[in-house]
Amino acid sequence: MSIDSSDTLLESNLANLIHRGKVRDTHSIDEETLLMVSTDRVSAYDVVMPNAIPGKGAILNQMSVFWFGMTKDIVPNHLINFAMDVENVDLPATVRRRSMIVKKAERIDIECVARGYITGSALQEYENSGKIAGVEMPVGMKEGDRFERPIFTPATKAETGHDENIAIEKMEDMIGGELTHRLKRMTLGIYQFAHEYALNKNIIIADTKMEFGFIDGKLSLIDELLTPDSSRFWDKNLYSPGDTQPNYDKQFVRDWLSSQGWDREPP
Repeated sequence: MSIDSSDTLLESNLANLIHRGKVRDTHSIDEETLLMVSTDRVSAYDVVMPNAIPGKGAILNQMSVFWFGMTKDIVPNHLINFAMDVENVDLPATVRRRSMIVKKAERIDIECVARGYITGSALQEYENSGKIAGVEMPVGMKEGDRFERPIFTPATKAETGHDENIAIEKMEDMIGGELTHRLKRMTLGIYQFAHEYALNKNIIIADTKMEFGFIDGKLSLIDELLTPDSSRFWDKNLYSPGDTQPNYDKQFVRDWLSSQGWDREPP
């Protein structure tokens, strides 16, 4: 897909806006369905940047559509249609490329994170305590090392401010043990499937976060799935355990901001 630098969408500017998140604008279609628009906004450390990346939303949207289709037999999800595939949707082309028609869901306010490799906030937590999400980890792990098996590390989902990594025990206190273990099983199942698929394409999915909700009482994937905003992608051919890996995601934005001494608070 070619990217035109003038093709930038900061806000959807459509009727019936019901929620504006860090990247996505959500509009009501009817009582059961929503239009979810992936804009070109960029967020890092839970703060929305003032500048956009042209075409970013279209790429994120199409990746989510792909992965929702690939994993629908593992876990049901909220996707009804990619807006570009629906002829009678009256939207500007710049919005259609960035949009999904989805089912309404009752969201669970937990971010479900699967990690196959130690990096990011998990590495920081490990270096500080030897634990990740309250679980003791092997001694001597270094940046980019692969876990013996993928681990599940939940986080609270904040509408404003910063998300917070939590122990599984706290998640159980918040939503109950049965639901916690269902979410853990689903999250790790999707990650393992996607990791194997991507590895055959010479891409390592180091970690990813997912969101879930109930649709007509059925636990389902919602929001986005396996995009560069929600996941870390590494080049398998350049992978070097113990080193910082080249990223095909928004990690470079985080790294640049950190190098500038930013305090991770909005100006």
